[in-house]
Amino acid sequence: MTAEVLDAVEEFDVVIIGAGISGIGAATYFSRELPDKSLAVLEARDDIGGTWDLFRYPGIRSDSDLHTFGYAFKPWRHEAAIADAPLIKEYLHETVEENRLERVLRLRHRVVRSEWSTADSRWTLTVETPDPATGAVRTKTVHAGWVFAATGYYRYDEGFSPEFPGRDDFEGRIVHPQHWPEGLDYRDKKVVVIGSGATAITLVPAMTSGAGAARHVTMLQRTPTYVMPLPRVDKVALALTKLLGEERGYAVTRFKNIWTEHAVVKGLRTFPKAGRAFIRRENVKRLPKGFDVDKHFNPPYDPWDQRLCVAPNGDFFDAIKEGRASVVTDAVARFSKRGIVLASGEELEADIIVTATGLNLRLFDGMPIIVDGRQVDLADALCYRGMLLSGMPNWAMAIGYTTSSWTLKVSLMCRYFIDLVRHMDARGYDTVVPVAPSGTQRRPVMDLQAGYAKRAEKLMPKQGPEKPWRMAMSYPEDARALRGPVADEHLEFGTRRAAARTPGARRTTHA
Repeated sequence: MTAEVLDAVEEFDVVIIGAGISGIGAATYFSRELPDKSLAVLEARDDIGGTWDLFRYPGIRSDSDLHTFGYAFKPWRHEAAIADAPLIKEYLHETVEENRLERVLRLRHRVVRSEWSTADSRWTLTVETPDPATGAVRTKTVHAGWVFAATGYYRYDEGFSPEFPGRDDFEGRIVHPQHWPEGLDYRDKKVVVIGSGATAITLVPAMTSGAGAARHVTMLQRTPTYVMPLPRVDKVALALTKLLGEERGYAVTRFKNIWTEHAVVKGLRTFPKAGRAFIRRENVKRLPKGFDVDKHFNPPYDPWDQRLCVAPNGDFFDAIKEGRASVVTDAVARFSKRGIVLASGEELEADIIVTATGLNLRLFDGMPIIVDGRQVDLADALCYRGMLLSGMPNWAMAIGYTTSSWTLKVSLMCRYFIDLVRHMDARGYDTVVPVAPSGTQRRPVMDLQAGYAKRAEKLMPKQGPEKPWRMAMSYPEDARALRGPVADEHLEFGTRRAAARTPGARRTTHA
């Protein structure tokens, strides 16, 4: 059935795609700093929140403290520094209300195609939205001078789930955390969670506590992960807030946490042997006496080659110590009627199997992106200052840190975006595109060895070996790069008037 096509075309200076934590933050910055620009936020889902609205599995929370994961312009007021998803969504809704973003927010608007015309200096976005009365899909057209893509980097419609032999033989229930069934009853059930990433580390203590707790949860991992216990409540932050007031206390706490986290990550990467020994000592303190730490918590890679997992107040270790959970390090041979047969021959019995096996990466919701009639292959693009893409005019993307709080990078990107737009307005430009030097060496844009990053290398943009084409992964480095001069020799600026004078041409300058 074909969608109804609406005749009316809407025009905006800036369109933000996505209303998760990046999109809501960007909309706040742009509405405050670029008040003369028309703005729209297009969100495909029924509510804001992105990740924090999609994932509904037990215990879903942030791995980063909310003093850095939150916005610089809005203090985090809750006592818990590591917060559950409902509190994060509440924070986002408050941000929308306080900044009157409902004026620019369009829910149930999915962008399915983007086409750039140099002659017109604008993007034409094809948007699908349901009819309020019938629910039938309608297609509308939106024009934008700029697109700021805050779509995240993974597929919302499916998670990564390997094909396990014998899957259909299992007589229990199989669940992926990305599509957690509402009201799933795991009370007094035997549960096996396959995986050892942040999701598994969150699920194990959540499913073994409270009135509806599982009988036992086994975390089955092929490869161990670094797990660090951290306090859920930042007592220093509470003291600073009491001493300095809400806004100043938040700002000082944010500064403290940015530099503490930077020092920890740099220290672990610079001295990996010492870092591994430190993490091991912390694990030993939390685990039962005689526990085989070197088998189950001794990764074959150095700290921060993959993302470090956090256990607030050591809850994950407490579940193991109290016998509510256990860890098995082995490979899956096949599923059986009763559970999982391991490579060692052992069988883990289960009523429910949770495949916490990771994400599938995909930028911009997988939509076709066309520039002057040619479809863009994102794998050929190079990232400029971590936010613009070579060969894609007037298109910015919000990709946060993998070794720090996601939102820290996004806030710097927004500041640079605002400065870039002002720079163009002051000089009469309406187009800018990064152009990479020929022969630039390319490497994966995500500097991680995690499975989800390796699987997507062929689909994702690349980075170069040097600035501004290298993807910085620390706030101090980005603060210098994104707060420096707006323009350089790698940016080509143009005007609609120049393109009109010479069809297919664009006036370029680096000023």
